[in-house]
Amino acid sequence: MSKAGQSILRGAREALAYAKGNQDGFVAHVPESVDVAAIRKGLKLSQAKFAARFGFALDAVQNWEQGRRQPDGAARAFLRVIEREPQAVLKALAE
Repeated sequence: MSKAGQSILRGAREALAYAKGNQDGFVAHVPESVDVAAIRKGLKLSQAKFAARFGFALDAVQNWEQGRRQPDGAARAFLRVIEREPQAVLKALAE
């Protein structure tokens, strides 16, 4: 098997192990900062609708966008997922 094939197979095995709960060796790359306004505007949502749709407090969104506060690590990670896969998040949060 080629090196590329071995790498792909190794990655698939790691992904399967992670999906089964084995997080050994996994490192989450949480961004240092997130442009909340750009994410929200990219989705064409008001601050109120963005907050309601994704479970944030409206004042938190306002404070993040005005630079008065920064999202914590978990919020930055969640915002990154919203930025990259908004439909998956909406599907996951649907009742």
